[in-house]
Amino acid sequence: MATLLLMSSFAQAAGCLKGAVVGGVAGHLKHHAVIGAVAGCAIGHHLAEQAKKQNPSAQK
Repeated sequence: MATLLLMSSFAQAAGCLKGAVVGGVAGHLKHHAVIGAVAGCAIGHHLAEQAKKQNPSAQK
C-alpha cells in the first residue's frame, strides 16, 4: 500500500515543484510564501496535465 501511495505522489508531482518554487518566491514578496507555494503547486500541476493532454507523445 505504501508503494502505491508513493507511486501516485510521483505521478502527481509533474509541474508541482517548479510551480511551488515560483509561487513561493512570488508569495514571499507579499509575505505569504506558504500560500504562494501551495497555489503554485496546484497551478503547475494543472498546466503540466494540460500540456500532457495536448502532446501525449512527450510523456516519459
